[in-house]
Amino acid sequence: MKIATYNINGIKARLPRLLEWLEETRPTVACLQEIKTMDEGFPAEEFEKIGYKAIWHGQKSFNGVAILADGVEPVETQRGLPLLRPDDPEDVQSRYLEADVNGVRIACLYLPNGNPQPGPKFDYKLAWMERLHARMKELWDQEIPTVVLGDFNVIPEAKDTYSVKAMADDALTQPESRDAYFRLLGDGWTDAIDTLNPRGGVWTYWDYQRGAWQRDHGFRIDHLLLSPELADRMVAAGVDKEFRGRERASDHTPVWVEITDPPPA
Repeated sequence: MKIATYNINGIKARLPRLLEWLEETRPTVACLQEIKTMDEGFPAEEFEKIGYKAIWHGQKSFNGVAILADGVEPVETQRGLPLLRPDDPEDVQSRYLEADVNGVRIACLYLPNGNPQPGPKFDYKLAWMERLHARMKELWDQEIPTVVLGDFNVIPEAKDTYSVKAMADDALTQPESRDAYFRLLGDGWTDAIDTLNPRGGVWTYWDYQRGAWQRDHGFRIDHLLLSPELADRMVAAGVDKEFRGRERASDHTPVWVEITDPPPA
């Protein structure tokens, strides 16, 4: 079973590239972020033509997430992150969607960027990560094979960016962002790409500006976190780097993990 994440940066603008990737690599599950469309504008019929069923959580012009599954309907289990306290303001941004596919819980997320920091956007990022932490603890307690994946907007370590200096003031590298990310790993979740690439140097994002792609000035912010039940079944993980270089591509590229079937009962 191959499970992938892809920040598509506007599903209407990138649809030809997205369909190419799906047909060429054929992931079992594909999680999308930044679809940037309201629910009624999601092109579900285009995915149906190539055999994918979809659920989605859209928002006009911004954010938005979706889960595609090859030949089966994703069974939705959660839309949006639960609030931690009764007096917390309702979160109106479409950033989280969760479903069951072939016995695996898929949690697709688009974590807030947080820039500029400090400020309200950074505070929102940290509060959102606190809510994510709580939801991941719930998933952990259920002992369901789970992968939490998507654009985390966190560069975990210095080895995950082309330039520590260039990113020093960015919300993606701040100690608070990194601490929140490592609290997830501290609970026992496995970072699939980091586990198989411990020396780093693996990028998932290259900015459109300043020739970042041509100069390979990228960093790693798209992650796949596996529960123990899935980490034991991981056989491969990688980045489909070449898709970033295609015409009218997203500024992200797909990231994936492959897991074996569960052992017989």
